[in-house]
Amino acid sequence: MQDFSQRLQNTIARPVQVSGFGLFGGIDVTLEFCPADPDHGIVFERVDLNGSVRIPALIEYVVPKPRCTVIAHQEASVSVIEHVMAALAGLQIDNCLVRLNAPEPPGCDGSSLAFVESLLKAGVVSQDSPRKCFVVDQTLMVTEVENIGIAAQPPKTSEYEIGFILDYGDGPIGRQSFQTQITPELFERELAPCRTFVLEAEVKTLQANGIGKRATPQNVLVFGDQGLIENSLRFPNECARHKALDCLGDFALLGCSLVGRFIATQSGHRTNHAMIRKIREQMIQSNAPATIPLPTSCFTPPYQHRAAS
Repeated sequence: MQDFSQRLQNTIARPVQVSGFGLFGGIDVTLEFCPADPDHGIVFERVDLNGSVRIPALIEYVVPKPRCTVIAHQEASVSVIEHVMAALAGLQIDNCLVRLNAPEPPGCDGSSLAFVESLLKAGVVSQDSPRKCFVVDQTLMVTEVENIGIAAQPPKTSEYEIGFILDYGDGPIGRQSFQTQITPELFERELAPCRTFVLEAEVKTLQANGIGKRATPQNVLVFGDQGLIENSLRFPNECARHKALDCLGDFALLGCSLVGRFIATQSGHRTNHAMIRKIREQMIQSNAPATIPLPTSCFTPPYQHRAAS
């Protein structure tokens, strides 16, 4: 079993690109993963803006938006970062500059698979600095309403584990769950290929609001009354697996490794962010020496959260 609390930081060996169009906005985009120095963390750079703007992928930079994770700084933002973040976290790539020329990464097939394949082509290389880690040492709970929330519990040994319980009632998605330890091997096999999904009944409303205008049943799993439309599942519980992938990407906004067991029930991005803010507050209060520092003054967070969003 891998001991996440005892490893060196990683980056990639060379730059690599992924091109496509954004899943939400439909804008053509090229994303480039670039190597970065130890303690750089994951930082997104909007190269299409004057002077370019860099935004650290940390919970302090998250702004509340529905249905996805958005980070912002200096009037610039990057939306739908969760699948990119999941790919980096799942492969244990800690330092990377993610450059893109549009407001969101490529949607690809709605999973993290294209990003994982690109990063593996680049090659993961070890660095000389230890990776900082937060170990859950007591049960933490975040609850929105009844049956929607996340519990974080201490690990049995040194594992990082994510589970997800999904309940869509008696419809085509139904009730399903998934639970896995997070290692690069398990992530690549069990989570990375799992695609985002939507109900057919939601599609017209979303597209009327400018979301997913170029989306098709080939890059988003669309469920109608009779089941999946014009596609086939990669796993019987692919929807629950994709929600666990979203959790992984969102939890990476803590900026350090996690050791503990996380069980999410019907949670979305807002609940995921609330859990990481709760952990972040605990880190600050305890002044834990094994955790990352708060952002420096040159990266002043643009949005001050008074309550979990």
